[in-house]
Amino acid sequence: MSGTTPEFIPETTQDDPVQASSLDIQGRMHQISPVFTEAELRRLQRYGKVCHHADGATLFEAGSSSFGMLVILAGRVAVTRHEGLGRTSLMREIGPGHFIAEVAQLSGRPALVNGHAVGDVDVLVISSESLRALIVAEAEMGERIVRALILRRVALIEVNSGGPVLVGPRGNGNLFHLQSFLSSNGHPHTVLDPATDAAAAALAGRYQPTPQEWPLVVCPDGKVMKNPGNAELGRCLGMLPDLSGDKIFDVLVVGAGPAGLATAVYAASEGLTVLALEQRAYGGQAGASARIENYLGFPTGISGRALAGRAYVQAQKFGVEIATPASAANLLCDSWPLRVNLCDGTQVRARTVVLSCGARYRRPSLANLKTYEGRGVYYWASPIEAKLCRQEEIILVGGGNSAGQAAVFLSGHAAKVHMVIRGEGLAASMSSYLIERIAATPNITLHAHTEIIALEGDDDGLTGARWRNNQTGEEADCAVRRVFLFVGADPNTDWLHDCAVAVDEQGFIRTGFDVTRAECRAHGHAIYPPDLPDRAALETSVPGVFAIGDVRAGSTKRVAAAVGEGAAVVSQIHGFLARLPAGSA
Repeated sequence: MSGTTPEFIPETTQDDPVQASSLDIQGRMHQISPVFTEAELRRLQRYGKVCHHADGATLFEAGSSSFGMLVILAGRVAVTRHEGLGRTSLMREIGPGHFIAEVAQLSGRPALVNGHAVGDVDVLVISSESLRALIVAEAEMGERIVRALILRRVALIEVNSGGPVLVGPRGNGNLFHLQSFLSSNGHPHTVLDPATDAAAAALAGRYQPTPQEWPLVVCPDGKVMKNPGNAELGRCLGMLPDLSGDKIFDVLVVGAGPAGLATAVYAASEGLTVLALEQRAYGGQAGASARIENYLGFPTGISGRALAGRAYVQAQKFGVEIATPASAANLLCDSWPLRVNLCDGTQVRARTVVLSCGARYRRPSLANLKTYEGRGVYYWASPIEAKLCRQEEIILVGGGNSAGQAAVFLSGHAAKVHMVIRGEGLAASMSSYLIERIAATPNITLHAHTEIIALEGDDDGLTGARWRNNQTGEEADCAVRRVFLFVGADPNTDWLHDCAVAVDEQGFIRTGFDVTRAECRAHGHAIYPPDLPDRAALETSVPGVFAIGDVRAGSTKRVAAAVGEGAAVVSQIHGFLARLPAGSA
């Protein structure tokens, strides 16, 4: 499957690619490693071509070979993985009737591992495009394939297998940032400490990284990088495709949170070509929610990462191109098609643009805050952060739903959670079910009318925080190594200035009836008069540019509302494209 071993695959109750639990799933082996019947193999051959390989031949190579799915008809295939220093390890051998594929192959990304023929081998090669067509056309077989792809990704994440190897000392801030980036994107990886692992120590001895060059990263193709940025790592893994071509997309979605993913899924399923840009990790801020309990259809709740993970796979199933991490630098709307320049200098073009770019985490005014980000200060509460604060006292700042979900989640790991809010209570900003749960959790203490005024630390990271009660003026020190900040967010609209998309006083994007006639006239052009009376409800002041989700003025800040807007905007996109003069599209 980019290969995984069935014996190592754990069960997940939600079948998502980013959340798993360590349970025995021997009873689900038939779902993880299905064997196609002779009749099914004959049907599959309509979607690919048969290739023969002699003993020892290379079928695919990590980091350079792209394919959709390989179905083994005869012989066996050995799947190996690079481990650095020129070494590889055998992961498994796969025999007739089985298939080799993983979630990444839905979008044609490079393989994470290598494959070599063991004896003479016949394989059916199905391209990524044909695999997506197969999944849609062959409903029953497609469901089995997608379930297997998802469970295989879960397995790779659970057993820390496949993907890049991160080598760095325990507690290193750069290591944490890369690990968080990969985990947030549901990408498998392995973390090794050179102080405890001989292979990691040998790699460090060869490359001699300085303190600023940790961690070392071994890419799937064996290339070793020193402390790469997210974009460099994304290119290494094929998460950031080449967008330098002349293709014009029907829909360009900026931001792959719940709203953007919903747009991508619905638009692509209706035949539109879609590119989604995400600057860090799909799921947006919703991905930081430990458990969403009021989302329709999930009576026992679902984590934000799990919900986003399912949507992400669904988008790939319908052929959405997703680029991560891809940050938009500016939007150009002086000519048509519309253009978005990325921070790396790449320009992409589209007939319509959907702004679902959400918001940026708000940072308190603390002098040394940036010094401790990733080294004691965090803006997410994922399982990675939860492990760091096991049996420790921690501080969590914020009184919204995300803060409440994080407090409840972290209380299951930390010895004590100090919940700090500036207001007198939680009722004005948090759902009642979360308030009741916080009140019933004995190791959560609420500190009202309080704010953090200083952070302290040493070379290893954060060591404490000072807070002040704004009613009494009393200050106190708290010896904590972890502070979680959930203090809200500001709209991510600064990059739209070149296009002058109309925003309100707080920077949120105006749409529909909220757009004034004067703001419309500022963006008139020949193909689409600016003051048409039937301006779509989610359309901005710029023709063909739409805004949905948290970034839109007046939006309901709930995941279900974001998904609803993401679906609704697709019909409005169809209406815009239908009104374009003949030949302009």
